[in-house]
Amino acid sequence: MFENDDETCWNSDQGCPQWVYLDFNDVVFLDTVEIRFQGGFAGKHCQLEGSAGDGDSWTKPKDFYPEDVNSLQTFELPTSAKVKRLRIVFLNSTDFYGRITIYGLFLLGAKS
Repeated sequence: MFENDDETCWNSDQGCPQWVYLDFNDVVFLDTVEIRFQGGFAGKHCQLEGSAGDGDSWTKPKDFYPEDVNSLQTFELPTSAKVKRLRIVFLNSTDFYGRITIYGLFLLGAKS
């Protein structure tokens, strides 16, 4: 999912919600999320959740609504999100069983 390789992907189990959890070890400033789903297995309503500290307090800097396509989609945050931990939550899916398949996930921003 992070290699930009069409031969690798992340697959969720069935059911909603599903999520991807990332720990950056240090605080970063997130500006943009780029994601490429497999068509038919895309998130319909997605939510970013970030924590700048120990993970006890989470903010929700952005909801986004991807299209059900195979191409890379870009979602810019209205302001940079200061995060150490990030969850990308897929509240529902285009797949009947709630599965998500991601071929590319790219996070753009800056180190603190």
